[in-house]
Amino acid sequence: MKNNIALDIQDILGILPHRQPFLLIDRVLELHDPGGNLRLGRKVKVLKNVSYNEPHFAGHFPHRAVMPGVLIVEAMAQAAGIACYRESDPKMDVAIGRVSEFRIRRPVVPGDQLIIHGEVIKDRGQMIVIALKAFVDDELVTEIELLASVTPIQK
Repeated sequence: MKNNIALDIQDILGILPHRQPFLLIDRVLELHDPGGNLRLGRKVKVLKNVSYNEPHFAGHFPHRAVMPGVLIVEAMAQAAGIACYRESDPKMDVAIGRVSEFRIRRPVVPGDQLIIHGEVIKDRGQMIVIALKAFVDDELVTEIELLASVTPIQK
């Protein structure tokens, strides 16, 4: 893989198992792999366009639409899945085992563009820790650390 690449939705569909309405990443703006055998230091920057047409806004909340925090976590987890990707690897299953250091600093609303930055900060073989931060208009809105298991998909 090149050191820094961007991916469109077709590329994302080839990496993540998620599909509509649960695919929450619209574009990978940057994917950086420092090389080597470990995932340590891999970085990702993704875009999630937040649209009023998303079905959860009908009930969350009818008087003031706010993106549910659990969906922000899911978008960040999908970004983590992208951060674990490398063309030379076999297809991997990335499963979140722990959420820590989770903070929502302000609501995310329709019309926002959520930019998620992530970095693999620990790599212990099949277990990794990824630190992620989400921004809207360069303002930090959410941060989280995810512990995930990464295992080859069995055919």
